[in-house]
Amino acid sequence: MPPAHPFDTSYLRDAGDEDKLKEECGIFGVIGVAEAANFVALGLHALQHRGQEAGGIVSYHAEQGFQSARRFGYVRDNFTSQAVMETLPGALAIGHVRYSTAGSKGPTAIRDVQPFFGEFAMGGAAIAHNGNITNANSLRRELIERGSIFQSSSDSECIIHLMARSLQRNIPERMEDALRRVEGAFSVVAMTRTKLIGVRDPLGVRPLVLGKVGDGWALSSETCALDIIGAEFVREIEPGEMVAITEKGVESNFPFRRVAPRFCIFEHVYFSRPDSILGGRSVYETREAIGRELAKEAPVDADIVCPVPDSGTPAAIGFSLESGIPYAMGIIRNQYMGRTFIEPTEQIRNMGVRLKLNVNRALIQGKRVILVDDSVVRGTTSRKIKEMILDAGAKEVHFRIASPPTAWPCFYGVDTPQREKLLAATMSEEEMKDHLQVDSLRFISLDGLYRAVGEAQGRNPKQPQYCDACFSGEYPVKPADQIESGFQMKPAAE
Repeated sequence: MPPAHPFDTSYLRDAGDEDKLKEECGIFGVIGVAEAANFVALGLHALQHRGQEAGGIVSYHAEQGFQSARRFGYVRDNFTSQAVMETLPGALAIGHVRYSTAGSKGPTAIRDVQPFFGEFAMGGAAIAHNGNITNANSLRRELIERGSIFQSSSDSECIIHLMARSLQRNIPERMEDALRRVEGAFSVVAMTRTKLIGVRDPLGVRPLVLGKVGDGWALSSETCALDIIGAEFVREIEPGEMVAITEKGVESNFPFRRVAPRFCIFEHVYFSRPDSILGGRSVYETREAIGRELAKEAPVDADIVCPVPDSGTPAAIGFSLESGIPYAMGIIRNQYMGRTFIEPTEQIRNMGVRLKLNVNRALIQGKRVILVDDSVVRGTTSRKIKEMILDAGAKEVHFRIASPPTAWPCFYGVDTPQREKLLAATMSEEEMKDHLQVDSLRFISLDGLYRAVGEAQGRNPKQPQYCDACFSGEYPVKPADQIESGFQMKPAAE
């Protein structure tokens, strides 16, 4: 079977060697179309890169009420079955694809799979959440002490319980009330019997967009999922905005105190699909611009520029165009690999990267090679790729990285190793070069990254335009739960 998405790195999980940051999840909702769940399944398929662990859909039908299906694995393996989709009737549905950050870190329980559903005095509601609640532990303790009974280990369930305890008159107002108690990052798609609701946190850390599909409407984490259902992209939901969509149209309000937005800059670098639009900019064109900026900042005399497929490809093209060094597909990706197809013994685990990637020896032999990748997290994959390139006869290997060094964990909806496991947290750029045993290693500067995403003057250190905490250690929302557990914030004087 082909992989769920070109950026799928599930093979590395099977090999015990995952070395990429992983987005937590993708969310999608549709109202006003026949068989809405089918549209949601298609949208989730386009968002599969945002979560490959599990998925779920909730629909509403006037006669049959709320119906749900939650499954482990890929959308294509679960929500293409006619038998399953017939259990999800109605013109209103929402869905979610999951990759855990909060909740179980071991084997996922089906109860952790969203959307979550609650039955309230004024009717039922379902909610799907992308992001991470940074005060979830204290909220959970408070709710349990007041009698709430949690069904999952997910931080997102706190929202349902807060809604249940709200004294507001209707479900959208209860959701506003609940989300005012929540800290961290949240983009939410929710539904009642008659409404599709979308909300972004005041900082707008995670994405959410609005689309028009026929006579109905759609909400999605990314524009690429609107494309797959033939929907017209209307606009982004603004930071701090809540929209409630009915058959009458879209109502908008801003229930939170306005603050300067801080969208996640790593969405531009890696998380979002290159065929999506973020902030009015093509993700592909932004990544190509990152490569051009990297070539200006860190030139090197070499024979060919090779991407580490597939996420390094647009940046490698930009690097090649700017430097004039020929672009070449020096590493070929096995498109039909999927998960490891035989028992992951120690020998197979050691083959992990080679099972997925193979060096194009005829292009590499005798060449000075520039490898362009999107990030270096723990460095394990980078070392193995370097060894493959040298084994193929390369004279020199130079790494160019399309993001600054990842030195801090993310607490806003991205699965990040503990800080001590991040290579850049304990090593300088020169030390990382020696550790990876390459001829040179350079990362794009933080200012260079900002210029590439359209900020001509670079990063504003007094009020950064994006959330870049994984690079800078400057967290726009204090991670209360993590601090309580002993996490040391970056000293303000640094």
